This record gives sequence, C-alpha cells and structure tokens, in this order.
Amino acid sequence: MVLGAFGVSEAEERAYRFVLGVPDCSVAEIADGLGADTAVARRLLQALEAKGLVCPLPGAPTRYQAAAPELAIEVLALVRHRQIEQAKLATAELTAIWAAAERERQVPIEVVHGRDVNTQRFLQTQLAARREVLTFDRPPYVEEGIGPQHELQLQRMADGVCYRTVYDRASLAEPGQLERVFALTRAGEQARVYDGVPLKMLLTDRSAGLVPFMVSGVRRSVVLDETPLLHALVSLFELVWERAAPLWSTTPTGIDPVNQRLLGLAAAGHTDESIAQMAGLSKRTVERRMRQMMDRLGARTRFQAGLQAGRSGLLG
Repeated sequence: MVLGAFGVSEAEERAYRFVLGVPDCSVAEIADGLGADTAVARRLLQALEAKGLVCPLPGAPTRYQAAAPELAIEVLALVRHRQIEQAKLATAELTAIWAAAERERQVPIEVVHGRDVNTQRFLQTQLAARREVLTFDRPPYVEEGIGPQHELQLQRMADGVCYRTVYDRASLAEPGQLERVFALTRAGEQARVYDGVPLKMLLTDRSAGLVPFMVSGVRRSVVLDETPLLHALVSLFELVWERAAPLWSTTPTGIDPVNQRLLGLAAAGHTDESIAQMAGLSKRTVERRMRQMMDRLGARTRFQAGLQAGRSGLLG
C-alpha cells in the first residue's frame, strides 16, 4: 500500500484500487469485489469521496468513478502540505504558551552558547539516546562538527539506535554532503529529502532535543526537555517525514546503486544538470540512465520516476 503517507487507510486504498480497475461500479459491486457488506463499502466510498479519490456519477443506483491517480495524489499531497504549514503555526503558538508558563514559574530557558560547546552538546545528546534520533538537517554547517558527527552517528547506529533524518534539498548540494549521506544510508540511516526543511533540530527518544536558532556568529541552541514544545516538534517531524521523498534504501533493492542514487535525487526535485554535478557524472550519462529508468517505471518525467521508485520500495 502506498497511500498511507497521505492519510488513506489500507481498506480505503483497496477500495480505490478496485474502483480504478472497474470503472462505473455500484456500491453492491464494490462490496462484492472487496468481500465486505454494503454498509462497509458505502462508508469506504464516502471516505474516498471526501479525499477526492472517487466521485459519484448521476443516475440510480449510484455508481462511482475513480479520480485519475496523478491528480488525486497531487491533491492529497497538497492537503498534507497544508497540514505541515498548520503544524508550523501551531508550533509557534505552543512556543508562546510554553514561554509564558516558564516566565510565570521563573524557570530559566537553557541556551547553549558558542560553537565548540554546541558541537559537544549535540554529540552528548546523541550519546544519551537509547532508541531513536530524529533530525532536521539543513545548511549552514559548522565545518569542525561534520567529521565527529558522522563518526558518532555510525557508532550509535551500530549500537542499535535508529536514525531518521530529513535533509533539506539544498543540503545535498553542499561539498561532500552527498557522499556522507549515501554512506550513512548504507549503514542504516533512514533518509528522506524535503524542499524547505523549516529548521535545524535534533530530537532524541522523543524526550529531549536541541534546536539551533543562531548558527552564524556566536552559535546558540535551545535545550528542550519533555514539554509541549518538544511534543509539537515531534509531530512536525512526522508530518514532514510523511511528505518527504525517500532517498535510498537501507536494504538491497535489486536496482543498480548508481541508478538508485539518481532516482533519489530525482525524487528530491533536482534537475539532470544538478544531479550530474552531485553524482560526479556527465549530464549525458544522467540523461541516458534516467531515460532508461523512466521507461522501466512507466514515468513521463524525472520527478515522477523518482516518486514512483520511492512508492514501490526501490528507495526505501
């Protein structure tokens, strides 16, 4: 099932797939095809209609027609994007409520000052993680912290800590970043890419975190404990994670590793020219490989090929 990321249940997707294959079908036909009673089929159709995946046709008895998949998925993606934007607004509101409560209790907010101290605190926070680390990754970067962070993450993943990272599309264009990300996914990181990651942050075990709010000059980060703000940021991460495109799988997929990297970058919205620069290939080679993969996936555009590869499990 591929529509779960858009809030479509497995039962709803099965009904949608049935209507796709049997145009102009009645509730009774859908119920029979799904092996469900009429009441269940009617509820599923009502849910699909609300999501824009099917529409009723005039006449009696009512028959249903499926919306074109490309259009329907674009609408669902737009709804998810709006939900992410609403979550951002909610985060700001929750931050104001939390800050007011902290002032009322006269409890100081801990802020970490300085480049070296921040780097050390980011590493220490990950060392304390027992289950998972959730990260929003976007430029700018502190050069001195890249090497230690890479080595520590490899060590922590070897210890069994799950890392999920959403990279901003611009971050993959940073020197050396593409190779580092590819190496981390080979070691087990679950990586996705999103155009417009809202902030840099690191959350551990859903109970602690660090959020840099000044990177240039005197670097500063807010330390988070288990507060409504932290819970809101976890929710924001999950919303962006669902909307983001998978980069590369952590397990073998049967696809050429070079092609897999190209598809991941295509899913992130990069052009052939930028993909060629990041992958160290000629533009002509990228165009040839992408054309072959588009034909294989039945896609009309590079971006569509990347998305279809992600949905079919070729990227993770």
